[in-house]
Amino acid sequence: MKQKILTFSFLLLGFSIIAQNYKPLLDNINEWHFTTCHFGCLTDVYFTDGDTLVDGKNYKILDGYHYISRSFLLREDIVSKQVYLKIASPGLNEEFLLYDFSLDVGATFQMKNPISPFPQEGGPFILDSIIERPLIDGNQYKHFYFSPAPGNTASTENAVWIEGVGSLSMVNAPGGHPNINEVGHLSCFFKNSEAFYANLDSINDCLPLILENKKHNLQKVIVSKPANKNICILSNTEPVKTVTVFDVTGKIIYTKSNNGQRSISIDLSNYQNGMYLIRITGWGQTKKIFKIVK
Repeated sequence: MKQKILTFSFLLLGFSIIAQNYKPLLDNINEWHFTTCHFGCLTDVYFTDGDTLVDGKNYKILDGYHYISRSFLLREDIVSKQVYLKIASPGLNEEFLLYDFSLDVGATFQMKNPISPFPQEGGPFILDSIIERPLIDGNQYKHFYFSPAPGNTASTENAVWIEGVGSLSMVNAPGGHPNINEVGHLSCFFKNSEAFYANLDSINDCLPLILENKKHNLQKVIVSKPANKNICILSNTEPVKTVTVFDVTGKIIYTKSNNGQRSISIDLSNYQNGMYLIRITGWGQTKKIFKIVK
């Protein structure tokens, strides 16, 4: 019995190590910089902006670049190491498997490039190699190198994925060939406004744009309490992700998620008279604290 327990413990430990080794793509607020160079270089920016629930599944919303319709939704299954795309538009209810980071060398993967300059049905690709290379934080991350399988008539050029980043082409084009002089190439990638990947071959630096601007917008949030009313109003709350109210002992007595609402009202009717702290959390887990007195 003791030997079985030890064996089971080692299996659990082994699974834990494998799970920890995987770097999720959607565990943070992400910002991609995508550069094309024809007659001069142009860098476009897109990013994850908020969460939504569709058919019982949690998705991140893509925004910016050609995702400004906010109909491109990403979700990740960390256990299976797979990333999916759903396009929330009338008449289209299909979910596409974009990435499978559990693949082994030699595996065949059917590439999907929905609503991109590349063929939506990219055909079968073979995973030629997985090489661990350092990124900006100095840690090693798996780079996946694919080539079209023999007989693939839809795609003729290679594709590259990076664990935790996605394609070196557009995020919704895992089978897209990253070429800065054609469709384009990922030049910078940020998690919570911290640089994670950079390719400075054709640009001078990597600085977060959208996320950094969103962080500063917390300074515009205003908290007010109309006289003789048990309501607290937060204004300019578009960049606020969560609101938490604490009493003076530090106990959480109220919490609310926000998805782009311009104002948030908190009913204080059931609270005792006294001082309370309101903590707002924005992009990149930035925080700001307010005091109110009932």
